[in-house]
Amino acid sequence: MNPTGVLSVYYDGLCPLCSREMVHYRKQEGSQNLNFVDITAPSFLAEREGLDPLKVHQVMHVKTPEGEVRTGVDAFIEIWKILPKYRGWVGWAQSAVIKPFLNFGYQIFAAIRPYLPRKTRECEQSPYCDLRRPQ
Repeated sequence: MNPTGVLSVYYDGLCPLCSREMVHYRKQEGSQNLNFVDITAPSFLAEREGLDPLKVHQVMHVKTPEGEVRTGVDAFIEIWKILPKYRGWVGWAQSAVIKPFLNFGYQIFAAIRPYLPRKTRECEQSPYCDLRRPQ
């Protein structure tokens, strides 16, 4: 779901690092224009959101109020455009010199994220804890 005028942020609620980052963003001025969606919640259905169910668990996704999907570093840039504290990072992150390095770093993080510790209590009831296993 993408409420009008709001950027939907799809995040992995079982990833402690990812969750902490979303808690941080929620505390920022402008966060009322972000709709945080935990992709590991039992009620989340990627297809209903117009997202690929596997890809949404592999890389960060956001959906703009216009319905455009951004992933990876571009997803973070969309978040930063909304939060005044981070707007200064947008031009820097989009620069032709810096963005390839950010993309490379994010690709490394996305590749190792499934191997990072998960929130174990919640994992007992979620099929998303071991994304390394064949679907």
